[in-house]
Amino acid sequence: MMLCGFVRSSNASRLFLGEGLEWIGKRQRRTHTVARLEAAYKRIKDKCKSKKLPKDVNVKAVFACNELDLKEVKVYGFDYDYTLACYKPSMDYLLYNLARQTLIEQYKYPKEIGKLEYKPGFAVRGLHYDIEKGILLKLDSFLQIQFGSVYRGLTPLSTEEVLHLYKNRIIPIAYVEGQSKSGQLILQGSHSKMVQLADLFSVPEMGLLCNVADYFERNHIDYHPEILFRDVKSSVKSSHPVMHKIVSQNVSDYIEDNKDLRYFFDRLKSADKKLFLVTNSPYKFVNKGMELLVGTNWKDYFDVVIVQARKPRFFTDESRPIRVYDERSGTHIWDRVTKLEKGTIYYEGTVKQLQELTGWRGHQVLYFGDHPYSDLADVTLEHGWRTGAIINELSHEIETLNKDQFKQDANWLQMLTQLIEDNQDCEDELEQFVLAQWMAERDKLRNDIKCVFNEQFGSVFRTYHNPTYFSRRLFRFADIYTSNITNLLNYSVNHTFYPRRGVMPHEYISYFV
Repeated sequence: MMLCGFVRSSNASRLFLGEGLEWIGKRQRRTHTVARLEAAYKRIKDKCKSKKLPKDVNVKAVFACNELDLKEVKVYGFDYDYTLACYKPSMDYLLYNLARQTLIEQYKYPKEIGKLEYKPGFAVRGLHYDIEKGILLKLDSFLQIQFGSVYRGLTPLSTEEVLHLYKNRIIPIAYVEGQSKSGQLILQGSHSKMVQLADLFSVPEMGLLCNVADYFERNHIDYHPEILFRDVKSSVKSSHPVMHKIVSQNVSDYIEDNKDLRYFFDRLKSADKKLFLVTNSPYKFVNKGMELLVGTNWKDYFDVVIVQARKPRFFTDESRPIRVYDERSGTHIWDRVTKLEKGTIYYEGTVKQLQELTGWRGHQVLYFGDHPYSDLADVTLEHGWRTGAIINELSHEIETLNKDQFKQDANWLQMLTQLIEDNQDCEDELEQFVLAQWMAERDKLRNDIKCVFNEQFGSVFRTYHNPTYFSRRLFRFADIYTSNITNLLNYSVNHTFYPRRGVMPHEYISYFV
């Protein structure tokens, strides 16, 4: 009995000792694994610090989305606003103030909104406004919401609030794209609940929209988001004729000087290129601006000038007669137009007539504009023109990219993300704790990188890791893009722009070892 008891006791001791050794072994392995993770982090961090920072991006470069051989281009076409004429910040304040006054006087909004001042730098172009929910938000190329960039008025919404509103981080395509091919919202029979604000004139519009919505929210005033949106949009639109008069009287206060523009036109003409202008702006407004930028003889450079074209209808309408504008009387002549003459100002019309009367077609035409939809979409999709986008914000974006701190943060973000991906499948609690710390660091890095472009909405061109919805359309409809039309002076008229070979996800390892 005692022997049996001794045996049982001995077995129990061995069992206890075995469990203890196993526990010690696990602890040692866990400690070793955590130490391995910490060592891997230090190794990658040291490697990141030792890497030479990338070269600066040329602010005046032209970037290619599609191969473009300028030798094939015989005809250069231009929009006016934010393409040939780039406006100072004073333009945003002017449009905002005029539209705010219209809301009060014409739409009888509370007089207190007259105290709501324009907030420069609040919004960026390319955002979407949900006309049903009254939300301003940023979408990526996959129609995913960028959390942290969703606002009701001036108040950011938390991730939980956004998911409560939309039930998902991805917006259904019908909710976003109930649009025509030119990007214009179709109201009748459309399922779209969102409208994209895709040009620079829409930036003060977004500012006014959010300011008024914030006023209503703070004062607990009930309002209909769609009515507010349409009232603000109508106010901005009706303010444009007043803006045209004010700017025409004080052109230098609103338009950025560009001494290289005349030289750019001279070079194109000396290379025997044809030039034309198609703009939605009225003649007197365009004339004052072009006289400042180029001189009183600016019309001598253009073979065709068409004002008040009503784009995108100019590119989509089948039949809308082109008319002659009489500069002396300021009226439109009813005579039939059978040919387009240099020095004559034309009004309305369609791209079909322009092509028929000039013979300018297809890839021999390169048209520049600032709006990816109303300027570029239809001419490239329907008519085969080559297209160039003038994106003024590109200067700010590239200057930000060129800062050493941004380069360091962006580089470390890439390497930290790879470190997380390579070690994420461990299941130990201590290891998971280390990974959670890495993830928190990554989240902070992503937010810091976002805010250096714009504190509320980040970069015009990307969300945390994807291109924005705006970028998706820009890259689809523009063969090339740049920050200013005269950046083309850095290239010959026979230059070929080559897009860089994009690295697809399955190619990454084979490109970067």
